[in-house]
Amino acid sequence: MKDMMEYKGYVGSVHYSAEDHVFYGRLEYIRALVNYEATSVSELEASFKEAVDDYLEFCKRQAKTPEKPFKGSFNVRIGTQLHRRAAIYAAEHGRSLNQVVEDALKQLVE
Repeated sequence: MKDMMEYKGYVGSVHYSAEDHVFYGRLEYIRALVNYEATSVSELEASFKEAVDDYLEFCKRQAKTPEKPFKGSFNVRIGTQLHRRAAIYAAEHGRSLNQVVEDALKQLVE
């Protein structure tokens, strides 16, 4: 992953502020705002991991379920014509629209 870090299933961004001379980032793909910063790459990696651990501990203390970065479902807006063509393709091939989209995404990212 370019400009990303991963730890315990969470993904964190990596940015640099030339003005402030700091590296910074946040946990991506969750609604909670969890950020971190440091002045070196190794410190940023440690700060990221600490932020994840702190978030998980906070959720535990609050008796909240931590957000999962990826739930396995998402909404896609593709326009009416593409939606129509994909639905017809799925029906003609005895597949669900979800299966067709999943296959297309697998082909694209693998």
